[in-house]
Amino acid sequence: MTRSRSTGQRTFRIALALGALSLLSSGSADAHFILREPASWMSQDVLGSPQKLGPCGSEPGGTPTGTITAVQAGSTLTVTITETLFHPGHYRIALATNDRSDLPAEPVVTPGAATPCGSVVIQDPPVFPVLADGVFLHTRPLSGPQTLEITLPPNVTCTHCTLQILEFMSNHGLNNPGGCFYHHCSDLSISSVTVDAGTPSTDAGASLDVGVAADAGPLPRAVSSSNGCGCVVAGRAPSGASGLGGLVALAAFLRRRRR
Repeated sequence: MTRSRSTGQRTFRIALALGALSLLSSGSADAHFILREPASWMSQDVLGSPQKLGPCGSEPGGTPTGTITAVQAGSTLTVTITETLFHPGHYRIALATNDRSDLPAEPVVTPGAATPCGSVVIQDPPVFPVLADGVFLHTRPLSGPQTLEITLPPNVTCTHCTLQILEFMSNHGLNNPGGCFYHHCSDLSISSVTVDAGTPSTDAGASLDVGVAADAGPLPRAVSSSNGCGCVVAGRAPSGASGLGGLVALAAFLRRRRR
């Protein structure tokens, strides 16, 4: 009886170990992440799911939140994620101004020696619609929430656009769906920068106020001097005028003496 129980326990441990090994080798020990900021367009569970189906984690299991985050063009936007299950890799952030189909395709994956998820090319520098790439690059578990400040393009506005945060996982089995990637999105409304009435315009065609008082009288005419300066001082006659007046006075004096 004792021998039979011991054999049963040993068989259970072996089965448990084989099950864990099978779980790891199948790629089911997936990395997951939660999008903390800006608000996700979809509800998320404790691991951040749904997040496999691109471009925004649209597989069943979540409920759209309807949240749209309002920001200004050219402003700084805070992006915060929490990786809930570790796998080495990095993140990419992109913006679609019209439709989610405008989001860039997932980067091409180069398989590794023993994994289909070997590596991808990181855009450096990023090219719009990619805003940042190679973000939170890590080979060990991340320590708590990770935050990045990104600057939105100053000339891009939209009423309902999509910010995508894409996770690439290396040394990983293929998700079905999702392959080597996880996805989260946030819906944004990006407005143009509001200029107050008292704020000078920065348009290229704007004229500059030279600060001349309305009652200052006509501006003096610029006179070119012998050194090519051509400068005048406001409110003072050109230096040539005083010299001409002196010559006229001298000529009158000489004419009187001859008489």
